[in-house]
Amino acid sequence: METKTTLTLQDVKDARERIRPYIRHTPLLRVEDLDPVLGCAVYLKPEMLQVTGAFKARGAFNKILTLSEEDRKHGIIFSSSGNHAAACAYAGSVLGVEAYAVMPRDTPKAKVENCTKHGGHAILWDRNYPSRLKKVADEMKEHGYVLAHGFEDYMVMAGQGTIALEILEDEPQIRTVIAPIGGGGLISGISTAVKETDPSIRVIGVQAAASCGYYLSRLNGRPARMESLATIADGINSPGTSKNPYPIIEKYVDEIVPVGEADIAEAVRLIGQYAHLVAEPTSAVVVAALLSGRIKTAPDEKVACVLTSGNYDIDLIGRFYKGEEVEGTVE
Repeated sequence: METKTTLTLQDVKDARERIRPYIRHTPLLRVEDLDPVLGCAVYLKPEMLQVTGAFKARGAFNKILTLSEEDRKHGIIFSSSGNHAAACAYAGSVLGVEAYAVMPRDTPKAKVENCTKHGGHAILWDRNYPSRLKKVADEMKEHGYVLAHGFEDYMVMAGQGTIALEILEDEPQIRTVIAPIGGGGLISGISTAVKETDPSIRVIGVQAAASCGYYLSRLNGRPARMESLATIADGINSPGTSKNPYPIIEKYVDEIVPVGEADIAEAVRLIGQYAHLVAEPTSAVVVAALLSGRIKTAPDEKVACVLTSGNYDIDLIGRFYKGEEVEGTVE
């Protein structure tokens, strides 16, 4: 198979046809009650309603479906803080491929269970990302597994980009699309699909201020790293940039904004109160960015916020709703 060196709109369109039988076309919800709070015409893309409770199923299915029969027999392996693990486990169970996830030991219990209940194999390891990558490499060498990277892989990116195709199909007048940035695979797929369809639509990425390597890199004009602090948005700990997403993000993402912990927590509450959706803090950063005023919008501007996931321990979500403090994790 030809090795890809970039991502195109056609890749995303091909992915949509490939994964269509396996994933849900999630609704684009108009939430008028949030308009005066966030200062725009609010649309929410609730990927917590996706299979396995997160957008990651899109990329997982597209990756496995593009593997050769021989590679499928070997099984796949990857590092994940939770949602990619569940997605690959589920896609693997549907398509007959074993999935092995190297996960931080302090991963929320719900995310570990989401992996194992679908037949995935959880290998609990250090939270330190380089350590987990080394474990993945060691396992590949020993067992012959195939790497299914959660954000460096172009086929995974293409699958995630199908979110944007659905948004623009359901509401062609959307003028701004906002998505979280962790490793960068999601927004790489979304921004490619959006900008190669209509360059006039804004694409904005959001990071937790406690771990915002892409934001820092944009400020510096080159890839940069930072020492991460603890954040409740555990799924997007991002102290630095990633090799393949970085040039796509620099080309297509108009703005990158950081948001603080208090705004993220309040956004979780607002989404629950006004949209009646259980959004984990990682996904709520998009609403937090509007709430904080870091993103400037017109009152009538149609803005799509990608809510990536809802896999979080239910007792901790309850603490957000009650306004209690929740301790974050650090990469």
